[in-house]
Amino acid sequence: MPRPGPDTPRSDASQPALDELAVSPGAAPDQPARGGAPALDPPRPHAVRRTSRPPGRDATRAPGPRAADLLADTIRSAILSGDLAPGAPLREEELSATHGVSRHTARTALARLTAERLATAEPYRGVRVSLLDDDALVALQQLRCALETEALRIVRDRGIRPSDVDEALDDLAAADASGDWSATLAAHARVHLALVAAAGSARITEEYRRLDSEMHLLLTHVRPSYAPGALTAEHRAYVKDALVDPEHAVRAHLEHSTRAIIDGRRRRSTP
Repeated sequence: MPRPGPDTPRSDASQPALDELAVSPGAAPDQPARGGAPALDPPRPHAVRRTSRPPGRDATRAPGPRAADLLADTIRSAILSGDLAPGAPLREEELSATHGVSRHTARTALARLTAERLATAEPYRGVRVSLLDDDALVALQQLRCALETEALRIVRDRGIRPSDVDEALDDLAAADASGDWSATLAAHARVHLALVAAAGSARITEEYRRLDSEMHLLLTHVRPSYAPGALTAEHRAYVKDALVDPEHAVRAHLEHSTRAIIDGRRRRSTP
């Protein structure tokens, strides 16, 4: 019996079964199936292994916040509001039980807060809300000075007028007049951030934002002595000077605020 030539159609018996040509689980549809033969038709439904996805992970939907992010937000709010005092312990097992999350989730949330310097991890003592002593305050202000000076130097050299600073100053005036220290801290941060962000450097702005939580934590518990409206007047003058001579204005402003914070801390600690 002669062998079939290349143009001789094979009989049904000589053709591989359709299931052998279907894409096997895990293979791409346009790749050869077992035996190296190309797939003739799209795979039948039974030949494709479908992997179930957890709710909310559909490719058409943006993933929601992770549990660690939500827990970190909750703890951060408690720290910055003063509900958790400096030095307060932050224990994984307690956070896990209180918030109904795994210890791994609690550990991840605490790692975020430690990276922000709102919490401090110490061997054999665990994690605690950060205590910013005078040396830490000075170091923090020095870093703020370097970033803010460079941002304002860019702003001055390019002739930029920070678009958000006037609104931030008005917010500061309203908060200052109301006597709401928490609102005053938020408005104060917006004034400085408006100046830094005006430089248009995403890297400088990102690094500066990282310092805001530390300053907020410190000032939540240490309120410098200011007469009503004095903080707003000081910052209006600061903005005007810093846009002209940032090298001197920023340093003088932050040295003054450092001294005011240290003096306020000592008054609070005096019986």
